[in-house]
Amino acid sequence: MPASDDGPLSAFHPAALIATWFGSGLLPKIPGTWGSLAALPFAAALTWLGGPWLLTAAAVAIFLIGIWASDLYARRLGREDPGSVVVDEVAGQWLTLVPVALEFEYYLLGFVLFRLFDIVKPWPVNLADRKLKGGFGIMADDILAAGYAVVALITIIWVLE
Repeated sequence: MPASDDGPLSAFHPAALIATWFGSGLLPKIPGTWGSLAALPFAAALTWLGGPWLLTAAAVAIFLIGIWASDLYARRLGREDPGSVVVDEVAGQWLTLVPVALEFEYYLLGFVLFRLFDIVKPWPVNLADRKLKGGFGIMADDILAAGYAVVALITIIWVLE
């Protein structure tokens, strides 16, 4: 993906702020984990304010906005899927947490499961990661990973309760 003539976006450009989730994707070594962690307080606030319906709506909205933001950010950097783009982790983390109550243990478990499936990338997550391009491609594999995380999370909670 060739870089744009305009070069990288300003850190304060709306697409950069969203793509890096307010700079959390710029933290060292494990940007996806930082992005997922940064998503948790927002998920808790959304759930507290409007329950799972608001968190679901917000996840869909950030997925759609994330397609635009990650595509523009990546194109301006001249890279297909820069590690600093973590809005995909935000959308996936929020979707993972939709079916659970606002409890620390569930959020911690949801965080761990989402990161596991996002890193391991079982089929078809790995296929989406390799084949889909642009902003949609950046976002899609994390949504699929969230699907695995949701099933695992619900199953573990069901077994434990």
